[in-house]
Amino acid sequence: MQHISINIENDLPATRDLPAGATVPDELPAPKEVRLHPTQPNGGENASIYFVGTATTIIEWMGMRIMTDPNFLHAGDHVHLGPGVSATRQTNPAVDLHHLPRIDLVLLSHYHGDHFDQKVEVSLRRDLPIITTPHAHKQLTDKSADSFTNVTALDHFESTVVKINSNESQGRHQIRVTGMPGKHVPSHSIVDSLNSLVQAIPPTNGWMVELGGVDPNDAEKFTCGYRIYITGDTLLVDELKRIPELYRNERIDLMLAHLGGTTVPSPSLGPLALMVTMDAKQGVQLIRLIQPDLTIPIHYDDYDVFASPLKDFKAEIEMAGLQDKVVYLDRGDKFGFTVREA
Repeated sequence: MQHISINIENDLPATRDLPAGATVPDELPAPKEVRLHPTQPNGGENASIYFVGTATTIIEWMGMRIMTDPNFLHAGDHVHLGPGVSATRQTNPAVDLHHLPRIDLVLLSHYHGDHFDQKVEVSLRRDLPIITTPHAHKQLTDKSADSFTNVTALDHFESTVVKINSNESQGRHQIRVTGMPGKHVPSHSIVDSLNSLVQAIPPTNGWMVELGGVDPNDAEKFTCGYRIYITGDTLLVDELKRIPELYRNERIDLMLAHLGGTTVPSPSLGPLALMVTMDAKQGVQLIRLIQPDLTIPIHYDDYDVFASPLKDFKAEIEMAGLQDKVVYLDRGDKFGFTVREA
């Protein structure tokens, strides 16, 4: 198992091109709304997830900030999604790239413009720790110049341990990140075979993020205090069945579900287009498969290639009687939760 050690530095910017005179804020913008667990007792929350937009979230715990799939384009901006395929952003992020507080780690599910846009790639600090797929690792590091220098590659079911070094943690608190399976195109299809040859749609990971700690007397004994499954961009494929098998006796506290029914090259082509992320129905099916305690849908309306809006997912959730198992966040909202003491 790989290990990453992160020293939390309060004044280190996420970007290397901070405008002249700008300063790094101490915190994220005040949330529009703070959401909590709908059925469990609340109070004493010590961690949170801030929804920036599309698949970009910022997880905060023990003074550490983890950013997922950074995309900070604005409405009207375009991204490249493959040969002859582009998408137009319909929304604005809840915070601008250069207004971010310190970011300690990036989880990048795959190397695609709507998850790691062109402005982010130019702007991010080159030594910012990134955990990503082997494919994205090659794209980020295999450059003649200006490569990212602190990238960790995880394939499906490979893990790394992130050690938090701060006055508060003193190295006892850790985060275990494990690559989860994901498929951006239907398995065992003609499209899958063609994509393997031309690599138009990159390989993708989900993540299992386990917030916890180690026994001061036994550094090898990790105890999870809160487990988050981030689906990444995937369809409901057979490979996902391994997740509940692997975590059969473990609690999955939260699932961040990438939805939207992303359809390329365009939803307007109807049956001629290819769906490459879960739609509302598949999202509910995945809840039934994974059985998380709670689900937060993300990645559902930010680009014009999304064909399955959030209202469709809400309707499916109501029909399934799962209303108490879902929390909805708007861009700029925060979900507060409690990491159990290790």
